[in-house]
Amino acid sequence: MNEIVAQIGDLADAGEKMIERLRRKAFLPESRKGLNLRFGIAEAAQLLGCSTNRIRMAEDDGRLPPPPAGENGRRVGYTIEELLNMREVLGAAPHRAPLDVPAVIAVQNFKGGVGKSTVTTHLAHYFAVQGYRVLVVDCDSQATTTTLFGFNPHFNITREETLYPYLSIDPTQADLLYAVKRTPWPNVDLIPSNLELFDVEYELAAGGADGQSVLAARFRKLKAGLMDLARDYDVVILDPPPALGTISLAVMQAANALLVPLAATTPDFCSTVQFLSMMDQVIAQLVSAGITVDYNFVRLICSKFDSNDPSHAMIRTVMEQTFGPALLPVPILESAEISHAAMRMMTVYELEKPIGTPKTHKRSKANLDEALSQIEQLVRQGWGRVAPAREEDVLNAA
Repeated sequence: MNEIVAQIGDLADAGEKMIERLRRKAFLPESRKGLNLRFGIAEAAQLLGCSTNRIRMAEDDGRLPPPPAGENGRRVGYTIEELLNMREVLGAAPHRAPLDVPAVIAVQNFKGGVGKSTVTTHLAHYFAVQGYRVLVVDCDSQATTTTLFGFNPHFNITREETLYPYLSIDPTQADLLYAVKRTPWPNVDLIPSNLELFDVEYELAAGGADGQSVLAARFRKLKAGLMDLARDYDVVILDPPPALGTISLAVMQAANALLVPLAATTPDFCSTVQFLSMMDQVIAQLVSAGITVDYNFVRLICSKFDSNDPSHAMIRTVMEQTFGPALLPVPILESAEISHAAMRMMTVYELEKPIGTPKTHKRSKANLDEALSQIEQLVRQGWGRVAPAREEDVLNAA
């Protein structure tokens, strides 16, 4: 190995150390990511679909604990734990019924830079704020989603804590319970990833003459393991690698819904068309091999959309003409607030206060709510339900 090639390892080590420094600076003193969100009573009522008076009445009659107050006696807002308890007490939890199949959503595109991990984490936190029980599975050895959830994949996560012990040629785990980690969100869990998860690809590629049967067994095994875990969740979100490999194929087969993020550029549009064509061919091959692939919905969502860029508007029009109703009507807007949050290894939903201007933050959060609620509606339709009507809307209609 010459000196130039050896520099690659040095660069990687320096980068990992810098990530750890940034993580320690961004998180709590004990290097653990925290969640310090507070919801005012008006926002809590809106999320629960009820009136503020109903919350106050429940606090007055003892069904809910007294309203949290600061040193000056004024309300300081509800934590996410208090909000979840409020949902249970007031019958506003959106959990699926026991016979409803959990939504297992793969967020996939083979084109890099489309915001796949950003969509995954924001979608998870959106569902969390709405009260759903969420499991996120990072299947990508690059581990961006793991990092955004507050874990350093190099220093904090070992290969034995990823999917590897379950999917490897010589598995040491019979189910996936070992890999589930708590996150700062009380209703969001994570199966993390790190670079060593890629060993699964090497092992299965070296399966020899029995390679095809080994692959088929691993595809079925991942689906079985995820469905077993999913009994305790409403929504499972899978973040696969941005390439057509063994793990990606297993994820595609394990999911029952597919969400494809793409940016409003010509290269992203062309790449996504190639991805869909490749998926069509691969699914046909899987089906012919007796491996079931069945989705409740397939949708594309335009991410990183700049409404002030005429070229973005033009490409989005091309997307609408090409994909029709499969393209979700509300795009995720390019926002400095998303970028600022990502620098702190956070999502917009985790920010206690705006990083940029209050107007920018409010606009970004409102857009995320509207864009991601489209996916919530698809999930609830799969359960034979639509979003519950808000109490105030019902009273106004009457």
